[in-house]
Amino acid sequence: MSVTAASLVRFRPSLPFALLTGFLAVLWIAGGASRADAAGQIFVRTAAFVCLIVMILFGKRPQVGITHPVLLLLVGALALALIQLVPLPPALWQALPGRELFTQAAQLSGQVQPWRPWSIVPGATMNAAASLIVPILTLLLVNALRPEERLRLPAVLLTFVVASLLFGLLQFSGAGVNNLFVNETPGVMSGTFANRNHFALLLALGCLLVPAWVFQNGRRTRWRGVAGLGLVLVFALSILGTGSRAGIALGALALAMATLLAWNGVRRELQHAPRWVLPLLIACIALLFIALVLISFAADRAVGIQRSFAIDIQQDMRGRALPTILAMIREYFPFGSGLGSFDPIFRIAEPFGLLKPTYFNHAHNDLLEIVLDAGLPGLLLLAGGLGWWAWASVRAWRAGAGEGYARARLGGAMLLLVIVASAFDYPARTPIIMAWVTLAAVWLAGGRRTALRRDDSHL
Repeated sequence: MSVTAASLVRFRPSLPFALLTGFLAVLWIAGGASRADAAGQIFVRTAAFVCLIVMILFGKRPQVGITHPVLLLLVGALALALIQLVPLPPALWQALPGRELFTQAAQLSGQVQPWRPWSIVPGATMNAAASLIVPILTLLLVNALRPEERLRLPAVLLTFVVASLLFGLLQFSGAGVNNLFVNETPGVMSGTFANRNHFALLLALGCLLVPAWVFQNGRRTRWRGVAGLGLVLVFALSILGTGSRAGIALGALALAMATLLAWNGVRRELQHAPRWVLPLLIACIALLFIALVLISFAADRAVGIQRSFAIDIQQDMRGRALPTILAMIREYFPFGSGLGSFDPIFRIAEPFGLLKPTYFNHAHNDLLEIVLDAGLPGLLLLAGGLGWWAWASVRAWRAGAGEGYARARLGGAMLLLVIVASAFDYPARTPIIMAWVTLAAVWLAGGRRTALRRDDSHL
């Protein structure tokens, strides 16, 4: 099924598209925090359930189609969280690794051992299960969209990146603008997020979305090329202004992947130009970017670069806590301590040398934290997700040209950024990134050649 320019001009949003756009707007406003007690969580989950009810009552039945790998991963994650909430007999619960301290506490206090759920912190696991309403609703809505509506999604996401950028620039200017829905640090350029690393990731994802917007549906619109180049440069420079050291690495990776994503479109635009034009254009863009970075550094605005030189990585809390986290994984494996339980569990094992006025809320390596919380089942689910991403990404890059394959490469690249960011942080725990990961996974799943011949509605 092809989508013509005339159909885009006559565009009238369907109910699923209106709900999805509205829900993404709610996430932009209130979905930038991962903490369960953040004020924004109430608005995000209320909006999610309202959209779900409206979709069930008035929307059409969504077609899972070629997005079934995404659905299976979400169902597996939800099932694991719910299973961890099932009460177990005392003898079985005490046999789980890492429960000795709680067993001794009950014995010393003279209490009868009760039936307890698999999770040591069931309230946190309930919150983890409830948070999955965001990706589940996103998958439901995107599967109900029309083909021409799916083509508009990169532009919609790019709009939210630009809006976050403007909000972050207001913070950077010292205007004192803060987001009351997230637990942000005043005076830090974090956009609508509570964490500057997550904001830097969003800007890096914006760099990947620019080629999809510029060359949407095979367009040859030169003004979009100039505007897209300007956006990428602004995104990259803003990443430096966030002060995120991890954001620098993500930004560099995003620029490299954005170049690959835009390569075919640029070559198509310059197919009638001399051969030397393309290398010259790349060199000019690189020199312009380097010059802007140097100017930013000289003007004392490249906070991320300055923090990289100012902080000794050996003294960084993430590196110092790693041996303790690995020991905790060995203690609770293969069943894990329960989804969302890291904070109280870490306080039990935290050595005196790591004590400080602030608390260590996450492992700052989500891949390790999943294994700690979910044990072997979580490791298998994680390995399955990463394996599918790697296989589908290779398949998309080895495929021929086409809008569907280009969208699949975009989805794979976006997921790669989130995976890399998750190795030293926890971005996918925020509702905004949850929804974006779901959309990226849907695009990646749409790169299968045989499915494209049958149905292109998931591109």
